Amino acid sequence: MTSGHRGLRPRKQPRQARAELTRQRILTAAAHVFAEYGYAAGTTNRIAEQARISIGSLYQYYPNKDAILVELVVRHLDAGAAATQRLQVEEQPDTLEEMFRRFVRTAIENHRDDPQLLRVMVEQGPRSPELLEKVAAYEREHIACTRELLDRHPEVRVADTDVAARLVVTTVELVIHQLIAAPDPVDAVRLENELVAMLTRYLTLGQAPWTPGPGLP
Repeated sequence: MTSGHRGLRPRKQPRQARAELTRQRILTAAAHVFAEYGYAAGTTNRIAEQARISIGSLYQYYPNKDAILVELVVRHLDAGAAATQRLQVEEQPDTLEEMFRRFVRTAIENHRDDPQLLRVMVEQGPRSPELLEKVAAYEREHIACTRELLDRHPEVRVADTDVAARLVVTTVELVIHQLIAAPDPVDAVRLENELVAMLTRYLTLGQAPWTPGPGLP
């Protein structure tokens, strides 16, 4: 691993409650600063000021603002993974529509707390190999869970549930990321309703047999 990638790691892993509290203060302050000022102007000095600690204390925990943003991204991914795991162990609704309503609503809730920060994480965050692998692992797990649900639900009519699972997960993530973090965000309830309708129709209508048009063999 290069020194540049090491620069994306926190310096200190807190072992005492007081140290963990300081770390939480830094992350909370950084989320506020990045959301308000953007990434370029969201300096470590502003983060330290917002957290009410010295810049030297901040650097004891994080070498730079890239490392802070990476940790915010990781926490966002972990929250999404935890929410997905909770959905798996809960009793599933009878209808496919209600199952995906729960799925979409959970994803929206995980993205709507701070749309400005989400936009910074998506568009401006550093991309270390470790972070990219974490994102890929999260997507693989999410796709596998979705495919399992599709395989056993009687309302599903698509022939290829592997591709369908990838389409569903990717569509939900991209659409919610884009529309929640947009300068003029879509209302969450309307977004949920339309996205659930789109997914349900795709999964339940199946694939109509292809027929050639006029003049085609």
